[in-house]
Amino acid sequence: QVQLVESGGGLVQPGGSLRLSCAASGRIFSINFMGWYRQSPGKERELVASITSGDSTNYGDSVKGRFTVSRDNAKNTVYLQMDSLKPEDTAVYYCNAAVRTTPSNVLYSFWGQGTQVTVSS
Repeated sequence: QVQLVESGGGLVQPGGSLRLSCAASGRIFSINFMGWYRQSPGKERELVASITSGDSTNYGDSVKGRFTVSRDNAKNTVYLQMDSLKPEDTAVYYCNAAVRTTPSNVLYSFWGQGTQVTVSS
């Protein structure tokens, strides 16, 4: 019904920057929450950053002041600007969206396939 496609991952040196994008398509009436999560080997998936339709944002403690989340509602796209990257930011980053597929108040959660971010010299 709804597809989320992430892009922008890759290899970057410590202190560098990357910008991730996640575009939603399909049967979309409206998108409420959009967020980024990450998971590295042996660890649980954790929230990195999120943004609501009203542009209210939330960040994980480990990325505050370094990452910035934003969205383009016209394009159904969420972005994650990652600056001052550290080796511990290495993970697979997943996009998540809470979507209304009809005018009802029912929200469905969708996930992207993930994009690898590796921070290493």
